Amino acid sequence: MESRHGDLIVLGGGPGGYSAAFRAADLGREVTLIERDPVLGGVCLNRGCIPSKTLLHLVEVLEEAASLKEVGVTFAKPKIDLDRIRAHKEATVGNLVGGLDQLSKARKVTRVTGTGTFRDEKTLLVKTSDGDLLYTFNDLILAVGSRPAHIPGIPYEDERIWDSTKALELSEVPKHLLIIGGGIIGMEMARIYHGLGSRITIVEMADEIIPPADRDVRQVLLKSVKSKYAIHTKTKVGKVEAHEKTLKVFLEGNETSPIEADAVLIAVGRKANSDLIGIENTSIAVNKRGWIEVDDQMKTSVEHIYAIGDVTGDPMLAHRASYQAKVAAEVASGKKSGFTPLGIPSVAYTSPELAWVGLTENEAREKGIAYRKGVFPWQASGRALSAMAPNGLSKILFDEETGRVLGAAIAGKNAGELIGEAVLALEMGAVALDLGLSIHPHPTLNESLSMAAQLAEGIATDLMNR
Repeated sequence: MESRHGDLIVLGGGPGGYSAAFRAADLGREVTLIERDPVLGGVCLNRGCIPSKTLLHLVEVLEEAASLKEVGVTFAKPKIDLDRIRAHKEATVGNLVGGLDQLSKARKVTRVTGTGTFRDEKTLLVKTSDGDLLYTFNDLILAVGSRPAHIPGIPYEDERIWDSTKALELSEVPKHLLIIGGGIIGMEMARIYHGLGSRITIVEMADEIIPPADRDVRQVLLKSVKSKYAIHTKTKVGKVEAHEKTLKVFLEGNETSPIEADAVLIAVGRKANSDLIGIENTSIAVNKRGWIEVDDQMKTSVEHIYAIGDVTGDPMLAHRASYQAKVAAEVASGKKSGFTPLGIPSVAYTSPELAWVGLTENEAREKGIAYRKGVFPWQASGRALSAMAPNGLSKILFDEETGRVLGAAIAGKNAGELIGEAVLALEMGAVALDLGLSIHPHPTLNESLSMAAQLAEGIATDLMNR
């Protein structure tokens, strides 16, 4: 077995891992990046965020074209060529992967393709196709990510049982797709496959779909999808039986009648990969959910080992991992840095989109925080009406005592693009007048945030103040 020494090793090459490696290299560290796949990007780039958004864009165009029938514009029925769609998706991913390869080479990052597990707190065993390597290191950043969570009673060996990775391969469009889980991943997959022609059934244990969002925000989405999908909330799957022609899904809760489907997608969350790296051979602290415990400098309980991204718990989002990555790389390189965001934005690329940052109303009430809010309904937005997208709202919460932004939520077309202004307002400690008196272009969707702030201050003119 060959022995090697690395100055700073990054284990995992997803958005967190490659960001940590690149930032550390920029700070003068000699970096070794170990990734099990031959390409960088991890789940997000190769099997998650990017392929899903590529497919969602295609579906969005199909949806918008179909909606024009209401105003007198019709098109022929679209033809779906799965082979060409897959090729486009893979080309999109390939372009980004190629860019990461170039950045890695330019920064002189040493790349190793293999899987790493701890021998002890100073030694990593790396299995590669060319043999085993034994690495010692000065510092290590863990960025090993997560994997789809499993639930009991499912015949996972059946090829008709999908996780998100399988769904994004787009091997077929089933006549009836049943999705277990009405969170962000489940609802995005529902949109993709409904747009391509599948009948959709969603089974969700919670009271409503997209549980983390406030009810008024969720209701905007529910209004749009309740006529498109069969949605069973307060319901869980007891078991799935594999039959020759269909999968039979047995339900418990609000709905108890079995449902037959051509494919079943499991979208019930993700499990941290901390149990795959030999962490039991170290004293790294892990909580009962398998999340590695870190401080705001991304340090684990072992001084020279850091952890970032999904393996440190919720929210398991690529932009959170990337930000944590820079903090870990900077701290490991002797810089003062910390992960202390006031909010981490979440986006559901549904139709319409949902986006939120900071405190929700539910969280504010649970914490006993007094707040006032401004809510601007998109039915009063000229831009939303002209874009045939009146089903939406923009909401901002303000601290009753200080007046500062506590959180914001947007439901509607392009909500994921619009939430950035609210993120900046939150981080900058903006008050309602900062947003309300900043001149926004008209007519736009982003002025809805300014109008929500004006309503909170009682200075709005486009609606009656309350």
